[in-house]
Amino acid sequence: MIAFRRRFVTVSIAALLASGALLAPAAKACTRLVYLGAGDQVITARSMDWARDIGTNLWIFPRGIKRSGEAGPNSAQWTARYGSVIASAYDIATSDGVNEAGLVANVLWLAESTYPKLDGGRPGLALSLWPQYVLDNFANVQEAVAALAKEPFTVVTAQLPDENRLATVHLSLSDKSGDSAIIEYIDGKQVIHHGRQYQVMTNSPTFDQQLALNAYWKQIGGTVMLPGTNRAADRFARASFYVDAIPKAENPVEAIASVFGVIRNASVPYGITTPDQPNISSTRWRTVVDHKRKLYFFESALTPNVFWVDLTKIDFSADKGTVQKLDLGPGQSNTFSGEVHDRFRPSEPFKFLGL
Repeated sequence: MIAFRRRFVTVSIAALLASGALLAPAAKACTRLVYLGAGDQVITARSMDWARDIGTNLWIFPRGIKRSGEAGPNSAQWTARYGSVIASAYDIATSDGVNEAGLVANVLWLAESTYPKLDGGRPGLALSLWPQYVLDNFANVQEAVAALAKEPFTVVTAQLPDENRLATVHLSLSDKSGDSAIIEYIDGKQVIHHGRQYQVMTNSPTFDQQLALNAYWKQIGGTVMLPGTNRAADRFARASFYVDAIPKAENPVEAIASVFGVIRNASVPYGITTPDQPNISSTRWRTVVDHKRKLYFFESALTPNVFWVDLTKIDFSADKGTVQKLDLGPGQSNTFSGEVHDRFRPSEPFKFLGL
């Protein structure tokens, strides 16, 4: 039976290679993982791999902000129920973040993404706001999945800044219970993978195919051999093995250190570019979220220190809270250390990219 399964998985991988799934062109890359530790510890980590400076800054958004889906006259409208701390992309989109309830949202590149047509049947939601919509409205993954499964909006993409290509991403969610969801749009249809077992996400191919590929490496066993390249499928295999192999430390400091080790292992050295494989790009920064302690860690490739934001020290109230920005500088090269919630400064909110 084991030999049969190995042959089946090998044939599946061969089919993926033949179909070009592993070679599908994509512009950028990233890795996301969720650590399920001792004492109800849940830690989410992600890397941001991008071919050039992505113009990231950190922002604090209070409750009560009125939002528009930025998708034309029939745009989704809502008022933020939860405050959040987010990492922007070009200060036109939310790429990563955590809200005050401990829900984390991350977007990663997926070249195979195709979104429904905006036909007026549902309100539109610009892709730049997709993760922010979740952070604004839901306390946990179950709530978010139940709402998104009803497809209350149509996701609308747009061209990337200074590039002749559309943004194509998929969304990962995780919360303090350890629940996870991966949400993709394939052939214009929403696909949701929901459960604690979905701890890792990278890029191409689509998530169901990544799971099939990873099954092959699980058969071999990570202590025997692991794929070592920067390709998305290889990063998926390494992150999947190591996130379960690292100790389930009682000490949260040790747990954070282990998780940083895993996400760094799945990162791409700064300066690396692969012209014929644009899916491989330098890691620009990493974030790690301690859901239990509500700490949002940030590490830039261009600075020597990890710093963090303690969400318990932020006033997210609608009547007192203000939008604040932490300017990370060109290439996220401004240096910070320790806890930095008091280093943010009041700022006009950025305008999300839309139609």
